Amino acid sequence: MITGRIKSRVDDVWQRMWEGGITNPIEVITQLTYLMFMKQLDDNDLEAERLATMTGQEFHSVFPDTPEGREMRWHVFKTMRPEDMFAVVSGRVFPFIKTLHTGNAFAESMEDASFGFTKPKTLERAVNGIDDLLDNYVTDRDDLGDLYEYMLSKLNTAGANGQFRTPRHIRDMMVALVDPKPGQLLCDPACGTAGFLISAAESIKARYGDDMDEEQWNLFEGPQFTGFDTDQTMVRISAMNMLLHGVTQPDIHNRDSLSRSNTILNRFDVVLANPPFTGSVDVEGVDDSLKAIVDTKQTELLFIGLFLRMLKPGGRCACIVPNGVLFRSNAKAYRQLREELVERQKLEAVISMPSGVFKPYSGVSTAVLVFTKTDTPGSTGDVWFYDMRHDGYTLDDKRDEDMAHNDIPDILARWTDRDGERGRARTEQSFMVSREEIVEKGFDLSFNKYVEVSYEKKEYPPTSQLMAELHDLNARFVKGMDELDDMLAKDGE
Repeated sequence: MITGRIKSRVDDVWQRMWEGGITNPIEVITQLTYLMFMKQLDDNDLEAERLATMTGQEFHSVFPDTPEGREMRWHVFKTMRPEDMFAVVSGRVFPFIKTLHTGNAFAESMEDASFGFTKPKTLERAVNGIDDLLDNYVTDRDDLGDLYEYMLSKLNTAGANGQFRTPRHIRDMMVALVDPKPGQLLCDPACGTAGFLISAAESIKARYGDDMDEEQWNLFEGPQFTGFDTDQTMVRISAMNMLLHGVTQPDIHNRDSLSRSNTILNRFDVVLANPPFTGSVDVEGVDDSLKAIVDTKQTELLFIGLFLRMLKPGGRCACIVPNGVLFRSNAKAYRQLREELVERQKLEAVISMPSGVFKPYSGVSTAVLVFTKTDTPGSTGDVWFYDMRHDGYTLDDKRDEDMAHNDIPDILARWTDRDGERGRARTEQSFMVSREEIVEKGFDLSFNKYVEVSYEKKEYPPTSQLMAELHDLNARFVKGMDELDDMLAKDGE
């Protein structure tokens, strides 16, 4: 568990980086990620050496067996003077890890990485900070993952393409809605920092870990999880995030998921995603199979078409969309996409979220869609609508914890008992809507299209009575002022 004390240590390291001239939050995380990998590499080497000594086996270090190679190990260079440390890390260790292909996704993503430290003292402070955190405060892999998640939470600016980090509690809710199982293949085609894949991995371990067999654990260590991102820096960060959460071989790659180079079809059991909301793409570069589902250049629509193409028949998806996807009717593609989900797939739920969920990144209003790929007309039955008003945090830029106002436990409880939702009135916070009614309403999926607002009739006194009361109140006020004047006059005598 990450305590306030650990957070303050992370904040201190972060501050030292800023003071040293590394001020871009992404760059801070990136450089700290490189250092964490260097330390983990040496820690693993030391553990392998210890086991070899105990068992009498021959030990082969991942580092060169030379005086210069031994200086490249974390436990050696961390004790050097700042200038010597800088020379070793920048001149030898960093180039070494760029060419090191250990079989994990992070090492394989390092080819075009660059060393961002320019001051020996800044590097020394960062090395000491990471060393202190990992040696003195991290007791197990869960703590290590939580520590990295806290670092990632400090990325509080939206990306240029409209992407931003999905809060962990929202990711966990969406994972619970689709309940990924051991042996199932999962994908996030716009993975960012791999948050959805991490939440899915943690859910699988917590719910099914005790009963998983060797084959399922082997799949869990990597091939079960696939993620793509157009930003190579994000690929490195997500690969490290997965590695620190026990997934050593994830299929994480730098790829434009919407391009013709992505030909994946009918592969995945589960898709979890919060794709970019803004901007459009070059239609000529979009695969024809996506345009067949929804003919548009809007990324938020194309990604849903992509999810449908990548899912196996029977595969399920939980994704975040901007509210406009639910109701926009002035653009043909929006209705075309909604009609696809309702008429040819199985739309299961529409959960509207308050606009503050993504602050301070963005104030955009969003919703969660849950659907199953069927490619069969008439698969959609009743669709569950829920109006989330609170998510356990204040809805301002501070986003302070406010668990007294949290609809997520109610969402998950009602989701598991959807049969009980069928009798709910349209004045409630959640209810079922039939496919036929959605078709009748032009495939509008906004909560407000179906909710019934009840108005309480309030009786007020007649105007004459109100005026009489006002006159009486005024008379008493004047009388009081006169009495006050008399009192002041007597005091002055």
